[in-house]
Amino acid sequence: MGDWSENYPTGDYAVTSNKYYKINFNVLTHAIMTTEVTSCTQPTGFVKTFSQLYARGTFNGWASTSMNLVADHTWQVDVSLDGQANQRLKFDVNGDWSQDYGDTNTDNILEQSGADIYVSGAGNYRLAVNDQTLVYSVSILSTANQAPIAVISPSTRVDLALGASVVLDGQSSIDNDGTIVNYSWSTGDTTVTTTINGDSVGSFTVSLTVTDDQGATGTSNVTVNVTDTPADAWYFRGSPNNWATTLMASSDGVNYCIEQVFANVNPRFKIDHFADWVESYPTADYIVTGDSRYQVCFNATSHAITTTLLSSVDLTAPVVSASPNSGVYTNSQNIILSVTDNQDANPQVYYTTDNSTPTINSPLYSGQTLTATDITTGVDLVVKTLAVDVSGNQAQQSFSYQIGAPINSGDFREETIYFLMTTRFYDGDPTNNYYNRDRYKAGDPQWRGDYKGLIAQLDYIKDLGFTAIWSTPPVENRSGLDYHGYHAYDFYRVDPRLESAGATYQDFINAAHAKGLKVIQDVVINHSSQYGLRGKVWIDHLPVKYYVPAGATQGSIDNGPYQGNLGDYASVNRDDNDNSVAPDWFKARHNSDPEGLTPLVDPKTGVTVPLAGYDANRFFGIDAQGLDPAWYHLDGFMAGGDWENPTALQNKHMAGDTIDLATGNQNVKDYINGAINMYLDMGVDAIRLDTVKHVERDELLTYVHEWQAHKPGLFVFGENLVKGTGWGSEIANDNASAVIRPWWYTRTTQDPSNPNAGGDSGFSVLDFSLFSTFRDNVTRGSFNGIGGILSMDWIYGDATKLVTFFQNHDVGPDNDFKYRFGGSEANAALVYNLLWTIRGIPTLYYGEEVMFQAGLPQDIANANDTLDQTGRAYYGPTLDNLAATQAHPLYQHIKRLNQIRKAIPALQKAPMSQVNEWGAGMSFVRDLSAQGSYAAVGLATGSGQNITMSGVVNGTYVDAVSGGTINVSNGSLSFNVPAYSARIWVLNGSGKIGVDGVYLK
Repeated sequence: MGDWSENYPTGDYAVTSNKYYKINFNVLTHAIMTTEVTSCTQPTGFVKTFSQLYARGTFNGWASTSMNLVADHTWQVDVSLDGQANQRLKFDVNGDWSQDYGDTNTDNILEQSGADIYVSGAGNYRLAVNDQTLVYSVSILSTANQAPIAVISPSTRVDLALGASVVLDGQSSIDNDGTIVNYSWSTGDTTVTTTINGDSVGSFTVSLTVTDDQGATGTSNVTVNVTDTPADAWYFRGSPNNWATTLMASSDGVNYCIEQVFANVNPRFKIDHFADWVESYPTADYIVTGDSRYQVCFNATSHAITTTLLSSVDLTAPVVSASPNSGVYTNSQNIILSVTDNQDANPQVYYTTDNSTPTINSPLYSGQTLTATDITTGVDLVVKTLAVDVSGNQAQQSFSYQIGAPINSGDFREETIYFLMTTRFYDGDPTNNYYNRDRYKAGDPQWRGDYKGLIAQLDYIKDLGFTAIWSTPPVENRSGLDYHGYHAYDFYRVDPRLESAGATYQDFINAAHAKGLKVIQDVVINHSSQYGLRGKVWIDHLPVKYYVPAGATQGSIDNGPYQGNLGDYASVNRDDNDNSVAPDWFKARHNSDPEGLTPLVDPKTGVTVPLAGYDANRFFGIDAQGLDPAWYHLDGFMAGGDWENPTALQNKHMAGDTIDLATGNQNVKDYINGAINMYLDMGVDAIRLDTVKHVERDELLTYVHEWQAHKPGLFVFGENLVKGTGWGSEIANDNASAVIRPWWYTRTTQDPSNPNAGGDSGFSVLDFSLFSTFRDNVTRGSFNGIGGILSMDWIYGDATKLVTFFQNHDVGPDNDFKYRFGGSEANAALVYNLLWTIRGIPTLYYGEEVMFQAGLPQDIANANDTLDQTGRAYYGPTLDNLAATQAHPLYQHIKRLNQIRKAIPALQKAPMSQVNEWGAGMSFVRDLSAQGSYAAVGLATGSGQNITMSGVVNGTYVDAVSGGTINVSNGSLSFNVPAYSARIWVLNGSGKIGVDGVYLK
């Protein structure tokens, strides 16, 4: 890369002086070869298809920059890109556009007369083209000059009294890679500061442009509002106005007063001098009683604050309770509803029992008994309520009942798991498809698959031999790219983009159970979306429809269905933030102005939008310090070393759309646990928990144990991602403590150096420690190191309950842990032989059975990637071509492994013993003799292996793969395993299981 970060050889390569050489370097072997030549100007002798080649684009004004032939068929040139909007390029053979090449398919393969190639970013780039294969690359070499950043203080908005003046200061402007050499104000001043006089009432904008030592510029603006208010202005800021600025009135220039209505959530305020937080009172927030109207007065001389209660204001909705509460009951239940309110003695309750949403036109509850009887195998009755008080406050609640003996999830070690992204699997109902505003791709809506499609493909999953389905979270989401379900907005509602008439989430659960398949629900408790939680907590934003990118105009967006602006195209008023606890000003704009043209004053800054280039964080980001501490942590965002720091991991926000919930607070626990129990009552059989290490272990286990108390026998496992063996610094060579490593969460010990100081926590994890070795062993046709991982099984609460995998939606078995496996099919078969015979519950990520999207990134990796270029591509065409899919060697291989594992309890539940691994092969015993099952297993890589196992139980063994029989009388079992195959010798086995395939035979 030209930066000495990687160079060869270790010592300088010596040649004879005063001679000319041709130097060749092999990038795979790092071998260097020199050949003496007569001159450096002699013809290269490289083979070429094009006579010459030029690079043309926005970087050179579409002129022709000559490329050099640097190897056979390889042309190359280094260029500088400035990062301008719509930056793009093409390649031209003759420099006259008579034979030009672009990339229509964005697959890094050129087509003649193809589309322009778009490149984001600024810096020095290397362009390379193979004129034989037409493969091209655009690689960054170094970052170009960074533009300076203009900063004005005071920033954004200045309120100025008539006749007063203010000094605007630009000295905080910065240039990260140089110095600022010029300041230019719109007033005409060229100094660091400029003085603004309030000569007349009105608003105007002052701009500052700064120039760095390489000629780049940056500009910032501030709005000046001149009013005829007294020069000494004091402002009310608090929970009623979302901490914006409201001018207080004064008749004497000393005492300033205002009336404010405080809701019941965190009612508090401060008084701020000049609305800039430089001087504010009191030091800590002033707390008042909620649901009340107060007169607030402030003495500018003594700084004393007085509050006078004017009246109580009812802002709290009624609360409905049911007796008995939601749950699973053996016998029929007679249900009585009751309602309470903080002020209204007789609030109204409307209800439904047909799963519809109640309104004020629904039946009125007046004390009647609602009966839940055993009707189905799942939920038998759902009572939904709408409570309304005399002040107009409303709240919806839901109560679910399952009658009859609870369905026990059983021993989940008996299962094998098929993991899929619901929205990317199969489209059963095109009417609920939805394009996210980010990464738009015509014809491929991110929300494409749904429960109707999944129900239609249950037979596919069942034929493949899987017994449990793990699908991405079903709860309603909100984010610019929320198709995967990890940005929860309403835990209690299934996202309508997944459901259809007759194909709800409940219908999917019922259909899966009818086919003998169990349902694993993916759950996130660590964070919510950046919109908060519907009906509980709102996070301060401006409606997205008012966002205008820099250099654009409102109404100019052209992004598929997002025409005009980026507001939700599926909503009448182009806004998806329907949170009932949002402030009134937000609700008003949520329900109006779909074009986003009516001026809206940002209550936080006073700036009027739409405004091109206005702070994107006011639409998409958050102010961590401004969050509600009852619901969220306030510790900022993760960066740098935070990812291996337990305190930062568990208290900071991962990203701007994953806002870290205060999971230790009881209100958060009640909210999440109520939702999860509701889904368990619907028939969910197991839980997969996301982002485990981001929640402190003992705190996380309070959630897990609550769910297990609600549904005895519930299997819960989690994702604790680690790229390495991850035993923890207290136990092995690791860069972080065991308290954020996978095994810690499966134990109850309080000593990170002693797993055995505590027992099994009842919670299991995905086996990232085993997975992290795959890039170096099984993907290269070796078992080297697998035995070492298995020798650490003692560290877990119960290693037989680990959930094993080869790849998933986040990671793959490559050097970057980034890509779907793209190696040999035979080595993939080798991996599955391992995972289906060692301890743990094997999991397959959708498409592995046909090497779907092999070698592509698991997730979007670059700025312009779309989902079809990743491992999350839509799977529908593969399922539509069912005959070819089911004939794939890996499909048949996995199908047979599922048949074998299902028939042999020892492969499901027994711990590992007598493990012997030598790279080219492995052998081990799975001893479940207490339950009448015992198996000796031998595995081979790319060459057949002769294996002898000692110390096995005497008796007659039958190989489940070949059907062969061996009698053991001396504790020694000898056999041969063909390349890429397995021998599974079952004591008193029933015979060969399944049909031979390409690998397992």
